[in-house]
Amino acid sequence: MTVTVYAGLAGDTDPGRFMSSGLLRSRNGGAWERIEKGFPNAPQVFALLADPRREGEVFAATQDGIFLTTDHGDDWRRLDTPRPGIAVWSLTRHPTEPETLFAGCEPTAIFKSVDNGRTWRNLDVSVDYPAISAAPEMPRRITRIAVDSADADRIYASIEIGGLIMSEDAGRSWRQAIDGLYVAEDAVDLHSVAVHDNGKVTVATRVGAFQSVDHGRHWHKLPVPALREKGSYCRVLGIGPNGTLYVGSGNDFDGDVGSLFRSRDGGESFHALDLGRPLKSTVFAMAVDPVDQNRIVCSDKYGQVFLSEDAGDSWRSRPLPRGIGHVFSIAIG
Repeated sequence: MTVTVYAGLAGDTDPGRFMSSGLLRSRNGGAWERIEKGFPNAPQVFALLADPRREGEVFAATQDGIFLTTDHGDDWRRLDTPRPGIAVWSLTRHPTEPETLFAGCEPTAIFKSVDNGRTWRNLDVSVDYPAISAAPEMPRRITRIAVDSADADRIYASIEIGGLIMSEDAGRSWRQAIDGLYVAEDAVDLHSVAVHDNGKVTVATRVGAFQSVDHGRHWHKLPVPALREKGSYCRVLGIGPNGTLYVGSGNDFDGDVGSLFRSRDGGESFHALDLGRPLKSTVFAMAVDPVDQNRIVCSDKYGQVFLSEDAGDSWRSRPLPRGIGHVFSIAIG
């Protein structure tokens, strides 16, 4: 079986931030190669969606919309989706309806397709935001969408910056799932959300990871080791075999320390995985193979890519070419 890893480059869309662009692939551990034929502009790739069961098919979320390849990235075409105001930031496939996809955008918007991306409709995600992040100039983007496999009508979407919203009617209506009074927006600056098989929900924030066991009504902070005083900058979440939880972290958005933490007890305890070399930036991207959950790939922000075939016990390094950085997305296809 051919194992292809895809890596997308992007950056923060806030004014003054550094922005990278590009899309690369590596087949069976071979050299990285650029695969950008068909994009009208150098793609800023904020999210990738692939599944080895769908041979050659990969979706890429970019500043120009959503693109699809059916030949492992040799050629790309833009899907007929409304052009985002700034960018498409997230892509998710429904866990029990394989033709259903969700896309999250900046400014805040969610699109849904029930025919594997051929047509899309805009969902109404009008909600009230926590007061600390309600200012009109506050950037808001959908960083991740997660569907509860035990109740497919229940959908969560993490917002940077604006908390967690959820739907209990398959996306027809939405409400805030994080509430409270805040003196800083740290706890509502969400980078990812994941739903566990038992219905627990975990979110990654600027100051650590939090978990709810009652569909977002109450939250508690998880004991993710702190890489800075106010808590690790947690960027990405993954769920592996037997409910193993992975948290990609660092000491800041532009930090100089990174770590991939693993919990085998649903988030009650964590330890840092040994990737074979120290990480010099935050872990910004990771993916779990949906066919073989023991196969995991992750990358720090500046292109140190690692692949594990045993759920994180051991790793092989596959760094991107020198000088290539700002990895925002990664996928196994």
